[in-house]
Amino acid sequence: MKEEIINEIKSNLGENKDLNKKYLSSQMDVYKDHPNSKEILKEISNMMWDCLSEFEKEEYTQNIENKTQLIDILNDVSYEIENGKSKVALEKLDKFIDEYKSPFENDQFTEYHFFTNTLEELIFMKYIGNEKEIKYIPTNQPILDLYYIYGFLLLEDKQFEKSEKYLKKAIKINPVSSRVILELSEIYKIHTYTYNKYYMVISDALKYAYYPQDIARCYRQLGCYYIEENQMEIALALFIYSMEYELSPQAYSEIHYIQTKNSEMKLNLDECIDIIKNKNIQIGANPFVLDTLHELAEEYEKNHLYNQANYYYEIIYSLTNDEKILEKIKNKTSKINY
Repeated sequence: MKEEIINEIKSNLGENKDLNKKYLSSQMDVYKDHPNSKEILKEISNMMWDCLSEFEKEEYTQNIENKTQLIDILNDVSYEIENGKSKVALEKLDKFIDEYKSPFENDQFTEYHFFTNTLEELIFMKYIGNEKEIKYIPTNQPILDLYYIYGFLLLEDKQFEKSEKYLKKAIKINPVSSRVILELSEIYKIHTYTYNKYYMVISDALKYAYYPQDIARCYRQLGCYYIEENQMEIALALFIYSMEYELSPQAYSEIHYIQTKNSEMKLNLDECIDIIKNKNIQIGANPFVLDTLHELAEEYEKNHLYNQANYYYEIIYSLTNDEKILEKIKNKTSKINY
């Protein structure tokens, strides 16, 4: 099974080394949770190395120590956060950031990005696009996570301006990461002179989102915005609709709060959708995102790349609960296991 996967990956490599690097990077993400991930990722890394120019190989070698330090500090900080020691985690990152020099800072000719998958890259090209040559930050250099976690901890510590600085650094690396954009929106909810920026940031996050939890959070954030605007009906509609994507205690609490203040205000799901549409707010996942998910899944399926196809089919199913998609997932899983 392991050998078949490796041979399949090799068979998809062509003459263009830049395209090969992008493809291999996506495969690292696809197989990171595979039972034989250690062996598969090692082989992919070897293939990736062969795609590098001599200059890139030298640059990579120089960055090995930097990479190891980065992974070590993130593991250490994650352990502190999981054990409820956010202050300790922040202190450790404060010290690390003071001494850290990213090898992937944009220059006048290049912009550096990291995308979790091909979908994010296509969303980026559709709605933002590059102004300079793009170079991709390797998967084993989690600088996006460094800036995101640091920004999150700074926000918890109410260091709003510094938090905004580092979350914007993370967004510069991945401008379509709803996770990071939504964290930035928390700053604008608390620390801003106007809620317009808050609204615009959440609208961007909703446009790019492809996980149900992120979509639900976008609707909850928009609900908070309309509470501040004292437009309780649209706020209630947003909180109720958010529950279609995630059953959240916050949404329950806000619904109860609004209905306590307005006991006659009752809405069914269809009424909620109509109210949201009338405010020109996106309903569910962006159609472009859904269409692209289908295209990616079907393309991988056509090429018998069933792990990759299932990765995207599972995202589609989480957004749509479409039983036909579930059947596809089961069929592909049986072929993978076979």
